[in-house]
Amino acid sequence: MLLDLRKIGQLIDLWLDEDVNYYDLTAKIMVDDDAVAKFGMNAREPIILSGLKIAEMIFKRMDPDCTFTTSHKDGDRVEAGVTFAVIEGNAQALLTAERVALNLMQRMCGIAGLTAQYVKEIEGTGVTLLDSRKTTPGLRMIEKYAVVCGGGRNHRLGLDNGIMLKDNHIAVAGSIAAAVARARADAPMLTKIEVECDRLDQVEEALASGVDVIMLDNMSNEDMVKAVKMVNKRVPLECSGGVRLDTIRGKAETGVDYISVGRITQSATCVDIGLDDV
Repeated sequence: MLLDLRKIGQLIDLWLDEDVNYYDLTAKIMVDDDAVAKFGMNAREPIILSGLKIAEMIFKRMDPDCTFTTSHKDGDRVEAGVTFAVIEGNAQALLTAERVALNLMQRMCGIAGLTAQYVKEIEGTGVTLLDSRKTTPGLRMIEKYAVVCGGGRNHRLGLDNGIMLKDNHIAVAGSIAAAVARARADAPMLTKIEVECDRLDQVEEALASGVDVIMLDNMSNEDMVKAVKMVNKRVPLECSGGVRLDTIRGKAETGVDYISVGRITQSATCVDIGLDDV
């Protein structure tokens, strides 16, 4: 996933405005205006990097002339004790930017690391791990970017990225066939249509309706195996619902093509990253 740096710049202004408000009172009192400092960003536990460019942009928003040096890239795995970036510039500015930069990278690296754990669990199955729209409001772009850094892939970025017909949409339309027909009539030409199914008879109806993707929602592994045989590779199958680290392998072995996991963005724990004088 590519980051939209224009939107990231807008978000950075919001984040800094929230944290700083008028000015950093402590830095203004304690640090001379022309003081220069050099800090290292240190991994205090094993992490997968995500958000280096955003951290650089945060520091440079406060001090455009500061230098941000790293020999690493997003997606790299670094061990505890590694200094993965060095920032040098105006001391007041760097100290003011510190917490926002750390907060964002700690969150992003946490998501990347948890994603990598899920990816490892399904190694060799040929199944692709997807994220979901279960993201923190305002942070979707960076959280979905972090998923990619951890080896996963993005599902819809937003509601305008594709049509997903869920149970309530189908109830309003009257049937899966009617819902798909209505969606197909008005959808942009390149837009895919996915239907959520929680029963095998719905899978059969969705398949007959000519959908592009079928989601098997909260189905048992036994029923998913039956659905895989029924569909026979005619359309991709996505598994969703109740997926955890201890269950994902069994779900992958049913033969589905994709597994979407809300937990990789909902339940990731921030990692421990420090900014220390060097």
